[in-house]
Amino acid sequence: MGGMGKGGPPEGAGPGMMGGGGGMMGGGKDGGGMMGGGGMGGMMEKMGAPKPKDLYPSLMELPDLPMERRGELEQEAHQRMIAGTRVLSEGFDELAGSAGSDDFAAMQAATDKIREGLGDFESGLAAHRALREGKAPRNVALQWFKNEMNLSDAAPIASSNAMLWGMTPFHSIIMAILILFAAAMIWMYFFKMRRAASLLEKLAVAGGGGGSGGEGESGSQGVREKATVSNSPSPPLPDSSSKTSPSPNSSTPASPPSASACCDTDDDCKTETAALEIDTGGLLPVAKKKLCRLRVAKIIQETDDVKTFRLVACHGGGIPFSYLPGQFLTFTLPVAEKPIKRSYTISSSPTQGYYCEVTVKREDKGAGSRYLHDQVKVGDTLEVRAPSGRFTFTGQESSDIVLISGGVGITPMMSIARALTDMAWPGEIHFVVACRDPEHFIFESELQRLQSEFENLQVHVAMSRIDDDTNGYRSGRLGKEMLTEWVPDIAKKRVHICGAPAMMEATKEMLAELGVPAENIHTENFGSTQKPKAKVAKKQEAEESASTGARVKFATSEKATEFQADETVLEAAERIDVDIDYSCRVGTCGMCVVKLLSGDVAMEIEDGLEPEDKENGMILACQAKAEQNVEIEA
Repeated sequence: MGGMGKGGPPEGAGPGMMGGGGGMMGGGKDGGGMMGGGGMGGMMEKMGAPKPKDLYPSLMELPDLPMERRGELEQEAHQRMIAGTRVLSEGFDELAGSAGSDDFAAMQAATDKIREGLGDFESGLAAHRALREGKAPRNVALQWFKNEMNLSDAAPIASSNAMLWGMTPFHSIIMAILILFAAAMIWMYFFKMRRAASLLEKLAVAGGGGGSGGEGESGSQGVREKATVSNSPSPPLPDSSSKTSPSPNSSTPASPPSASACCDTDDDCKTETAALEIDTGGLLPVAKKKLCRLRVAKIIQETDDVKTFRLVACHGGGIPFSYLPGQFLTFTLPVAEKPIKRSYTISSSPTQGYYCEVTVKREDKGAGSRYLHDQVKVGDTLEVRAPSGRFTFTGQESSDIVLISGGVGITPMMSIARALTDMAWPGEIHFVVACRDPEHFIFESELQRLQSEFENLQVHVAMSRIDDDTNGYRSGRLGKEMLTEWVPDIAKKRVHICGAPAMMEATKEMLAELGVPAENIHTENFGSTQKPKAKVAKKQEAEESASTGARVKFATSEKATEFQADETVLEAAERIDVDIDYSCRVGTCGMCVVKLLSGDVAMEIEDGLEPEDKENGMILACQAKAEQNVEIEA
């Protein structure tokens, strides 16, 4: 047990409880026991006692007082009270005397003495109460501290058995909640990091098939637009509470989904499927056959009948796939009761990671191109299947390149030229354009700008419907003489051709006459200009459409039929209403890939198949023909 210092708490000490050496005598600032500090400390010094030490910092650690010391401590507490009373009396006398003389300094000193005496008296009184009531010294000290700090007794200090690590139950609960919250935040951080790493691992590296720049109804853009309505429903679109699904009717094409139909995730679209990693050694990694919605951010009128559609990720950030220069996208368009699929070559450079562009010519008989030109607006969203196509050039395949385009076939060439100039590729680029007149010269101003900025890019233009050479453009159709003049040593160069089928065939013949090896000539396969359904109907009516005797069985649909002469698996499936997805029908897009369960087939073109597809027994339905019985998973 201990005493009370000057205006201070009850204090105690070690053995004997005397300040400094033992006992309850001491004081506030300089004392350690019951008597001391200020005037009382001075009085003790005059009596010959040593100045006690301040023992308050150790008071809270004192054990309960031994019983044999109680009588001695009661006497010391009584003396402390008497001394406090004496100091109080002196203080009041001095205050009375100074008040009459208006001596404010004396009044201040008197009030200080009164407070000193009162503190001494209260410390002795508190010690008496503690001894009589059996309180522990630490509780006496706490009660004194509360009195000094004007703390209320309404919230008593919790006993030690009601506390956890020195905290009340309430504070313990608060601390537990904060710890759980911090743990949850840490777990979410690592979960997001693992998810991001997983998404990066799923990026694919090259798609299959060759692509084209547009449509094929008129023969000027290829068969991309020519593809008819798909027999199978399109893949599901992302759900959204604010989205209104297209409601097609017999007279009006369905309206495109609004911008609110954008996927609402922070990384990839809901309709996106995992891409496979395929190493093609190309320029950039490419996602394979991924489905996603893209938003139309800008529409550019290139010529009277050609528009460029700039597409961005509907959830912001970069587009959810990358691609190679010359590849194409396949769109699912809500044109009729059953959505149709159309493929359009990407005209932008893959170096622009935040958008991609397709450039489309409007064909009067092209359902897809009419929909894009007449219905789609900025802010609408379109479902696409990420890039396919092998008609690519990254700069690694050759030290120079000759790009020959006709009409809207300029689109893959523009993607290649943009990518090579963006990378400051050092090789020679000869860009040969064949078109009607300046009004139909797509990307004219940009090609002029690029030619002025890059010395290695040479643009050569032949226009079939101008009478005289003008502005550097040559009049007449593209011919051998022009190619010889524009591209020296063309026989030693790699050549890419894209345009209408007739234009490409004529150009290939010219190149062969100029000595260009066939392996150096690469074309964008536009395929037949005849409508698929019309082709099937014609085959059925022709004499050669008689059965070959070989049968095809479609295991999933549980249907079978005999092959007709020169009939593909896809054509046989259409004839008996078996759904097989398709787009280009020329073996490049890879949409009609199906599994061959038994038998053998022959395929003229296999561009749409990846190496692992072949290993897994996959075939292209649009190319596969058989002279023996086969079974297909469809």
